[in-house]
Amino acid sequence: MASFGYRNGELYCEDMSAASLAQRFGTPLYVYARGALEQSFDRMAAAFAALSPKICFSIKSCSNLHVLRLLRQRGAAFDAVSIGEVRRAIEAGAPAADIVFAGVGKTRAEIDTALQLGVGCFNVESAEELAALRAAAAQAGLTVRAALRVNPDVDAHTHPYTTTGKDENKFGINLAAARDLFAAHRQDTHVRLTGIHLHIGSPVNTVEPYVETVGRALQLIDELAAQGVAIDLLNLGGGWGACYQDDDAPPIEAYADAIVPLLAGRNLDVHFEPGRSIAADAGVLLARVVYRKASRSRRFVIVDTAMTDLIRPALYDAYHFLWPVSPGAAFTPASRRADLDMPGLEAVDVVGPVCESSDFLAKQRCLPPLAPDDLLAVFSAGAYGFVMASQYNSRPRAAEVLVHRDEARLIRRRETYDDLVAAEREV
Repeated sequence: MASFGYRNGELYCEDMSAASLAQRFGTPLYVYARGALEQSFDRMAAAFAALSPKICFSIKSCSNLHVLRLLRQRGAAFDAVSIGEVRRAIEAGAPAADIVFAGVGKTRAEIDTALQLGVGCFNVESAEELAALRAAAAQAGLTVRAALRVNPDVDAHTHPYTTTGKDENKFGINLAAARDLFAAHRQDTHVRLTGIHLHIGSPVNTVEPYVETVGRALQLIDELAAQGVAIDLLNLGGGWGACYQDDDAPPIEAYADAIVPLLAGRNLDVHFEPGRSIAADAGVLLARVVYRKASRSRRFVIVDTAMTDLIRPALYDAYHFLWPVSPGAAFTPASRRADLDMPGLEAVDVVGPVCESSDFLAKQRCLPPLAPDDLLAVFSAGAYGFVMASQYNSRPRAAEVLVHRDEARLIRRRETYDDLVAAEREV
């Protein structure tokens, strides 16, 4: 995460000190580094260039319009899982033809709207959804492109809540049912079902599950070809890992080195749907210490951010490296691992003000001594951070800032109490 680093004991985002950002915009504050977003996207495009893929950034991972516009300028298409995300992509400057509409529970109203907008491809999750899409397209007098989401029953070896490619998961359909659906819709005049969509989960921190998944997809493609069913699109989803700790995940080039040779020469349109691997390491969440307290067994550091701002630790027991913004030279971290061994650290629970025992950012984490008003940075918060924020406990959501070199731009203002009650006052 080169865009975030310590200089003389102070954390910087590109060429701006994190402390100055907190002073200017307040806390809690999401801070994104433009350079990190651009470099991650460009690096992925270069790694898979031999396949000429359509890289559809996963809006659900980081949906701020300004971030989406930035990635669109780099050449991104978009993966949307709701009609709201479809509209965000269009507002960010994407033509509807560059939007892939996924999601396991699209309503007929959403399908109709997506057809009216001209969405380029539908990822279909079930036979019932395929029937609904066909009916809607027939009523509109359209022919649409679709990929069938196939559940390959591959274990991604990630958290149970973010595994999506096993038989017990709600996503996609099994291989046998997929064969039948492709055969039944071979000559459909309203849904051109010529694509296979796969997504096995996230984060997937090893290459092997992708190799297994691609192998099963290619076998299915060959079996269908023998039956006269031509597949011209393969969407491998995303799920590539991010480095929440040092070297958690392989570099994107390692995934590409394994996947590209399997698909080279297959004459397929290739789609990817990355989110975390582009955005996670491009963001931090800044928080300020409010109080300290101790029980007989624990020391607590209470901060002004909460599970309402970053729910991943509470929801997934996810690890985020966190560290003081101004630790000084003596406590400048050499890595982002949980087991840092430095003299003077103390084990504390970093918790928020929400009235839930699950409201924590870290438990028994060894940190430099902290005092009220000190600033903390929660790293790798650019994906599945603000997008999962809530207003629980009537807490206004945080502000978001985009930094480019020595300039910072507010890209979402901090919510107010009036924002919390506006929808209630209007009725």
